Amino acid sequence: SSIDRPAAPAARPARDRPGAVFTSSSSLNGPALGAALAAGAAGVHLPAGAVAAEARRCLGPAGLIGISVHDEAELGAASGADYVTVSPVFLSASKPGYGPALGLAGLTALARRAPCPVVALGGVTAERAADCLRAGAAGVAVMGPVMRAPEPGREVAALLSALGRARG
Repeated sequence: SSIDRPAAPAARPARDRPGAVFTSSSSLNGPALGAALAAGAAGVHLPAGAVAAEARRCLGPAGLIGISVHDEAELGAASGADYVTVSPVFLSASKPGYGPALGLAGLTALARRAPCPVVALGGVTAERAADCLRAGAAGVAVMGPVMRAPEPGREVAALLSALGRARG
């Protein structure tokens, strides 16, 4: 519908950057998925409770599909996804009261059972990023520490540096 179309022009600057992979947070309902694809998204990130296999049927083998997972029961819906975000690993100032925090032990348990690579989310900082990788995460996702930082570029650089050291 025409209501979904405004997302497309707004997404172009980020989508068209060299090396960028643009995905859209989306449910599988027609208008939301249609808007993501109209904006040039390479795929979607699904909320917990969605079924990745349904998105795979809609997007085909080339679509990038991620899904949020908060516990072992939700891992079953991740079959067919390219990655899962596991959250919250730690308590998060961005989503206070969201949890309980899984901790590194919970991250490890879910990463071992996940059908695809895991991205750690929730309370992740540059100081905790390496611990997340050691616990089995393939990567981390960070929002709050970067958004709240007086110098976001420095925060991102510290995070990338910590990840680089952890990966050797």
